[in-house]
Amino acid sequence: MTRLKDTYPLYLNNKAVQPNTDLAVTDKFTGKVAFRTALATPDVIDEAIDGAVRAAEPMARLASFEKRDVLLHCVARFRERFDELAYALCVEAGKPIRDSEGEVTRLIDTFSIAAEESTRNYGEVQPLDISPRAKGYMGMWKRVPIGPCSFISPFNFPLNLAAHKIAPAIAVGCPFVMKPASLTPLGAIIMGEVLAECDILPEGAFSILPASRDGADLFTTDERLKLLSFTGSPAVGWALKAKAGKKKVVLELGGNAAVIVDKDADLDHALERIVFGAFYQSGQSCIGVQRIIVHESVYDRFKEMLVAKTKTLVSGNPHDRETFIGPMISEKEAQRLKGWIDEAVAAGATLLCGGQLEGAMLEATVLENVPRVCAANKEEAFGPLANLMKFSEWDGKFGLQAGIFTRDIHQVLEAWDRLDVGGVVVNDVSSYRVDNMPYGGVKDSGLGREGVRFAMEDMTEIRNLVIRRV
Repeated sequence: MTRLKDTYPLYLNNKAVQPNTDLAVTDKFTGKVAFRTALATPDVIDEAIDGAVRAAEPMARLASFEKRDVLLHCVARFRERFDELAYALCVEAGKPIRDSEGEVTRLIDTFSIAAEESTRNYGEVQPLDISPRAKGYMGMWKRVPIGPCSFISPFNFPLNLAAHKIAPAIAVGCPFVMKPASLTPLGAIIMGEVLAECDILPEGAFSILPASRDGADLFTTDERLKLLSFTGSPAVGWALKAKAGKKKVVLELGGNAAVIVDKDADLDHALERIVFGAFYQSGQSCIGVQRIIVHESVYDRFKEMLVAKTKTLVSGNPHDRETFIGPMISEKEAQRLKGWIDEAVAAGATLLCGGQLEGAMLEATVLENVPRVCAANKEEAFGPLANLMKFSEWDGKFGLQAGIFTRDIHQVLEAWDRLDVGGVVVNDVSSYRVDNMPYGGVKDSGLGREGVRFAMEDMTEIRNLVIRRV
């Protein structure tokens, strides 16, 4: 049987360090302390940044095959430790075990993609003789590592969203310091344990540093860091950008994702995918389905199907394989969303199913006709809540991804043109993501793109070469 250790270290300049056990991490289902880990102080964070600065040049000099071999080592070790990683995720995040196993698979996919892309960091030869004054000149450019990077990852996908920062950094040769979410730090710590096995990485290539929000200001403000990549809430992300100074900033923030069910959609298929997209991981996904916009001609039929299906979802212990709805990340978050549901009902919304709260367990909830002014409609729910409505405008302040169920190619192309979002998914939900595709949002939902190749571009700079042939 898989078990967790009582204490875990942080990783400072490639080495395991246990200066304290100040961070208690709970089992999100039982609420009891599951393990403790070291908490980085500002002095430790400063030392890690200094190590990353020293490692920048040797990291940049690593050959493509060396970076690839590090990533392939991680792939092999993650496969060997598959059950341990899934169990740890189930405990620290409260994620149902089947979904936990799915995230470990995506972790492996992300590092595998990065291993391939590490040998494809191409440049270009560019003709410069576009006018008589440039005759005899030619140009070339290549991508070079941007330098020491700062990463802040969230609690909801603590393995794969950390991987989407760590793997591209290794692929291009950028040293990094990472702050995993304090609620779910163990996945990143295990990644640090695996990276520490790679002697080819120079000292200072990586640091994994659980830290309090108050003590982690250096991740954002320190000018020695050349890039900040943050995944989390819009309020925090935009505040960090305002303090980041001259460094490049990549933000992957929240959404209020919509799916559109057109009159010609396959309703059975749409139902299966929408229920999954709205309620898997207790709805704690930035591209989880929150708004379900259905054509009036099929609205009543789909509403009946949706409510009936939602009521069949099994809630309970995330270690049980039949469980689909586990706990939210904390009772505080569950109470916050329960308050939003009650506010919406008081304002005139109809509660079609769910809405009951016990501890951190909130039932899968479907509301109908939520007034626009209510938080449940205009803000990111980040929990097991979906709002049902008939066709309305598709725009809003968030712009991460949207799904559209239709067989009409003209509707597909119109949605791709008109929807002001980072991506449109056809005949699947907004929460669908493959780890090599460009992923990110517009408007309040962020800056830049994830997906290994696209993150690699953010972590590099173009260096030009001009040659005059004389």
